[in-house]
Amino acid sequence: MGNATIQGELWGARAEDWAEIQESVFYQAYEAVLDSINVRPGIKILDVGCGSGLFCSMAAERGANVTGIDAAEALIAIANQRLSQGDFRVGEMETLPYADNSFDVVTGLNSFQYAENPVNALNEARRVAKNESSVVVMVWGKAEDCDAADHLMALGPLLPPPPPGAAGPFALSEEAALKAFVSQANLTPLRIEDADDLWAYPDFDTAMRGMLSSGPVIKAIQHSGENSVWESVSESIASFKTPAGGYELKNKFRFLTATV
Repeated sequence: MGNATIQGELWGARAEDWAEIQESVFYQAYEAVLDSINVRPGIKILDVGCGSGLFCSMAAERGANVTGIDAAEALIAIANQRLSQGDFRVGEMETLPYADNSFDVVTGLNSFQYAENPVNALNEARRVAKNESSVVVMVWGKAEDCDAADHLMALGPLLPPPPPGAAGPFALSEEAALKAFVSQANLTPLRIEDADDLWAYPDFDTAMRGMLSSGPVIKAIQHSGENSVWESVSESIASFKTPAGGYELKNKFRFLTATV
């Protein structure tokens, strides 16, 4: 059960570029989540789909005891280098290797939707969370609020045909859809918040390295070739070039906090 092997290969293909560039552009959104859940010293946090550990590192700076799991071995290796006191493991989010009632907060920041069965992944998050604790689900905000929407939409034709009924990147952006998703895992929605998040790159080469490092982009490269994807990404960010030669894309992320 699950697709960790497939996702791990995709997200680990350009792990260094993801860790060095692309993961850092989520900093503002991660800050908003940390502020919302009121991190305090000693709190136990599990980040599902932790990548190279940026969110966990930020939580640890606030005194949290952090655990992270990700499908990509290369990203977990970087996370362990970043934060030696964290507990980082390679694993499947639909079968988490933790005991019931283990964590004060479980987060899935743009990650649960990559599971083969997202509701199964969310059920696992609920299982390992303590009673009356929080599960946080972060997804894209509305497409019209995200400059990166052009990039994501242009990527669609370069990907393999999706299975029938597959959800797009903005499928959970509406409040009703997000609440319905968490309710399927018997979680009680508490609040929905939006976080502004600026993707800022100093130059074209850095922007391209970052944006070509995500799992969906790697999948598109495998299906349609590097040149086609490179052209698509470069065209999608052209209008966001700054007078100084950098690139800035203003995005919004939506996160729902639910209780177990």
